[in-house]
Amino acid sequence: MIHQTIVKKKTYHDSVTLMSLAGKLKKQDGVEEVIVSMATPMNKELLENVGLMTDEAREATDADLLIACRAEETVLPRILEEVEAALGAKKAGAKRGEKTSVKTFDAALEISPEANLAVISVPGEFAAREARRALENGLHVMLFSDNVSVEDERNLKTYAAENGLFVMGPDCGTAMINGTGLCFANDVKRGGIGMVAASGTGLQEVMVQVDRLGYGVSQAIGTGGRDLSSDIGGIMMRQGIDALLADETTDVLVLISKPPAKEVEQMILERVMRADKPIVLCLLDGKAPDDLPPHVTFTTTLFEAALAAVRTYEPNLSVELVSDEAKTWSNVVHRTQGTERFIRGLFCGGTLTAEALSILRGRVSPLTSNVAKRKDEKMTDVFTSTGHTLVDLGDDAFTVGKPHPMIEPALRNERILKEAADPTCGVLLLDFELGYGSHDDPVGETIETLKQAQAIAKQEGRILPIVTYICGTETDKQGYADQKRRLEQIGAYVAHSNAEAVEIACTIVKKGVEIHG
Repeated sequence: MIHQTIVKKKTYHDSVTLMSLAGKLKKQDGVEEVIVSMATPMNKELLENVGLMTDEAREATDADLLIACRAEETVLPRILEEVEAALGAKKAGAKRGEKTSVKTFDAALEISPEANLAVISVPGEFAAREARRALENGLHVMLFSDNVSVEDERNLKTYAAENGLFVMGPDCGTAMINGTGLCFANDVKRGGIGMVAASGTGLQEVMVQVDRLGYGVSQAIGTGGRDLSSDIGGIMMRQGIDALLADETTDVLVLISKPPAKEVEQMILERVMRADKPIVLCLLDGKAPDDLPPHVTFTTTLFEAALAAVRTYEPNLSVELVSDEAKTWSNVVHRTQGTERFIRGLFCGGTLTAEALSILRGRVSPLTSNVAKRKDEKMTDVFTSTGHTLVDLGDDAFTVGKPHPMIEPALRNERILKEAADPTCGVLLLDFELGYGSHDDPVGETIETLKQAQAIAKQEGRILPIVTYICGTETDKQGYADQKRRLEQIGAYVAHSNAEAVEIACTIVKKGVEIHG
């Protein structure tokens, strides 16, 4: 193997593009490592860790592009050429196509003077500055960037609120404004259900379930995960509630979060109590506040939140959390040994991981997760499963210098095979996210690995049940029906909701019907 590292001065590309490109190239034969990233301190540390650092790269700045590769001698030149070609094609396409590529904020404003919202995805140390510029120019902000300080977040949101503007984020991955999905979002119907959420995949799941129940979304506002902390004070959650209460197209509100700080919860409840529209309050892992008025419905799962919202239109609508189809499937799952006792959940969605943890708590033991807040539930090693384990593979521990698994689901494949080889693994629990921003074929990137996992179990005289959930709609670009069909062809079960998938996995490991004949 030989290696080469190239620094391109003052050359910017967004991190999603770069990490996706590196992920695809790394799969090629003869390639050991590929890094294509901006020269941020974190990415330079990654370069150092994999032995591709050079003196020139060490001196590079955040405005410089790093291209590094370790590969067989005959392969390396071709990989570097492919990087250059891919990034060159993207740049040329931007010039020739419908979109115009610009390099500065002022230039963007000049070509889009009618714009009223800016989506910001730059390294965290620059994100607050760019967000402030957008706000000062009268633009709402969706701040996709993370690593923004609490102080900067509070200052940005305070300024925005004082000027009638929104700051969705930082680390806000999902929103839908006036029918347009931003960052990670699904293709859902328009309708009268408005949402404000301090979670990304949680917001996606409720939107998807509302769509499946035949209804639609007016607005879906993301706040960022820290908004309901005592440091921020729920500034955007409160502003989002006020906006949707005043919005004539919104009939009912759904509020989605993990339990807020107590003082923030009180401020939100004050708005909720005096609202003149039905409100669904979904607090994952939370408890119902005392003395809720009739117009407020409390739920602890995302599916229940969607169902409660739809019931404002159809009060008598009856839908089972676990369908008869799911019950039938779990009843025919057989275990051939006595070792397969544990659920191994490998998630791309952080909120879906948290929901699974909440549902399983008290029902299976021992239970650990890297999203757990309770000390006794925290994983000691996020790379090793013990007992019932739920892993959010979008956590920073797995994504340094790599794309999020919603963008590159193949990052989960190695862990799938590791779990399959563990004789104590009783069921694999997996999620797949469709929609804007997500991989074009997440099931396709995983299906061969799932077949290998089944073969590993079979060689050891075991059967490995695979329970999946696809967070997507029939009209999402990836083709929901085809994604579902391919999973079912290998014997995996595709649940109707994340909550149902968790319930099925729990049933399997707790019952474990023995094989006959």
